[in-house]
Amino acid sequence: MGEAFSARALLSLLFNASKGLDVVKTALDLGILARLDRGSVTLGELARATGSVPLRLYKLLDALETLGFVAREDPRDDKADDIESTRYTAREPLEAAARAVLGETSIERDRDAYPWRVLENKLAATLRGEHHIPRDAFDWPPSTPSQHAQFEASMAAGVPPIAEAFHAAHDDMFVTGSERWLDVGGGDGALAASVLARDARLVADVLNLPITEPLVRARAEGSGVGARLGFVAGDFLNEEFPRGYDVISFVRVLHDWPAATARMLLDKAARALAPGGRLVICEEFRTADRLAIQFFWTYFLIGVDSCVSRLREIDFYVRELEARGFRDIRTRSGPFDVLVAMFAK
Repeated sequence: MGEAFSARALLSLLFNASKGLDVVKTALDLGILARLDRGSVTLGELARATGSVPLRLYKLLDALETLGFVAREDPRDDKADDIESTRYTAREPLEAAARAVLGETSIERDRDAYPWRVLENKLAATLRGEHHIPRDAFDWPPSTPSQHAQFEASMAAGVPPIAEAFHAAHDDMFVTGSERWLDVGGGDGALAASVLARDARLVADVLNLPITEPLVRARAEGSGVGARLGFVAGDFLNEEFPRGYDVISFVRVLHDWPAATARMLLDKAARALAPGGRLVICEEFRTADRLAIQFFWTYFLIGVDSCVSRLREIDFYVRELEARGFRDIRTRSGPFDVLVAMFAK
């Protein structure tokens, strides 16, 4: 978006983060973001549309400019102090982004329900190994039925943008349209159900721990996909993957584990797929945007040694897949990046 902030400026913004969110929410609620999304607009037009005092609105728009959301163009005539002629343009679509974060069902609100305050002001002690998040508050992998239910619900809350990414990559993943798909560690089946709802020819199984089976069964029934969404009980870390699937996917799975474990899982996928089968990896591949969106988990998991939460560059997966005989490796960029590779051996 805008130019990079200095360290001093960025820290000042972080200190005032709650005020920044108030500015964005107000601009969203007043329809300012929606109007900016439609194209260049003057402050006077915005003031009249919202019933705002022009000088006060100018300051709110200054705040949006500070945050990097809008570009400002001052009037070029003799009326240099005529702030109502100041023109604003959104640097990128704003309304949908604001609703995605500030909406009642946002993943940010979901994550905020986790016990992160256990770490607040105790990071130094946590880094020294003197403090951690208690296992009864959060454990990885989840160790109680309630933890499993909370974690799978949290993962389901983040499914919509992933489902959109899968939709964009659909033709790379499902070539014939009649494939059998195994979603490894596929949570409660929310993603699979969403994909199956858009393509009535597909069938899918979720491979997950036995404790999650009722969640997947309920998802299959509640989503209307019925028997096309199945469940395979298994421990993907300690057991081989079942064979007979045309597509195997890892969705937000591999980054939770050390590199050696990620490689082991790729080995299992290679052993399970027949030549021509496809492997799908959908992760937060390491970019500045993905790191920012992942910031909650980066912070929270400082206190959880059992979860690596290591975002990797996409090149890591390309190298590892090529070494295992995968070819025709394609990536689709979107709300999430999706990597699809064909097993050639």
